[in-house]
Amino acid sequence: MRLPRFEYLRPETLGQALSLLAVHKDDAKILAGGTDLLVRMKKGLLKPKALISLKALNELSYIKKEDACIKIGAGASLADIIASDIIQKEAKALFQACGKVGAITLQHYTGTIGGNILQDNRCHHYNQSGLHRSGRQACHKDGGKICYARDEADRCNSTCQSDGATALMALGAGITLARKGGERTIDLADFYTTDGIMPFAIESHELLKEIIIPVQGAKSAYTRLAYRSAIDYPIVCAGVLLKPSDTQKDKIDEARIVVGAIARSPLFLVRESSSLKGKNLNDTDAFKKAADSSMNSASTFAVHNVGSTLKYRCDMVSEMVFQALKKSARAALPTKE
Repeated sequence: MRLPRFEYLRPETLGQALSLLAVHKDDAKILAGGTDLLVRMKKGLLKPKALISLKALNELSYIKKEDACIKIGAGASLADIIASDIIQKEAKALFQACGKVGAITLQHYTGTIGGNILQDNRCHHYNQSGLHRSGRQACHKDGGKICYARDEADRCNSTCQSDGATALMALGAGITLARKGGERTIDLADFYTTDGIMPFAIESHELLKEIIIPVQGAKSAYTRLAYRSAIDYPIVCAGVLLKPSDTQKDKIDEARIVVGAIARSPLFLVRESSSLKGKNLNDTDAFKKAADSSMNSASTFAVHNVGSTLKYRCDMVSEMVFQALKKSARAALPTKE
């Protein structure tokens, strides 16, 4: 498969990149690592007139701790995130998630955290070659009126399979979107539209600039299930954060449970998260109850579109959440003198 023709643009500064976006808008796509974008272009899923490369923008490649937050430039490589002492200590779920993305010989050195967050929703009925897709009626995501993942569905049910997005949502991260003349910061949870065709609340002239993770004395973990330990996208995953109480160190003051690779966006499960407030950090019964409830909640959104049976993926939601909760709790428990 060959790439379609396009104009290659290589700005030297963020300002130049934003100016190019303001001019080209929907006709352009951002090229960072390219591990997702170029594959989609080769399959004929995208045909942008221009690619705006960010490879020269070192100002977007940083990891720093500032104002009780970890700030990560969207151009930071997955390899740099994995190697960061700050991330390993303060945002373990992100460290674990990035370590699972792609293969160490490729994605870890060309993939970026911004690209991982912005990777398009996937569906094995859609992410095929043009020849394959031409043999049947077009689906919603391909401009048609049918969904092969869910019978009689009136919308696209493609799935967000981003490891990084699931972990970052569990960490309560926010993101900054820049445009020519300004920028805005929103919670990552508000970045997703639940629209499988246009899954992100980002304008065509905006660029993901920065990820902001609050440092709050919490412990986190990420678990995922895939067919292979490398290369594959997750078929179900979970990100969890547990914050101990300031006054009772063995009790949970705040919890966040996020299930990924099961729906059109990562699912922040508010009810299941709230159920753990005040529970002991070694209360595995409470963890199991929250995990089983997470499975029931997530199953409502699950469809058969990532190469595994629907029942198996739903059953494994409970296991992924339970394992992530136990990992977070072990890290959060106060050490004995």
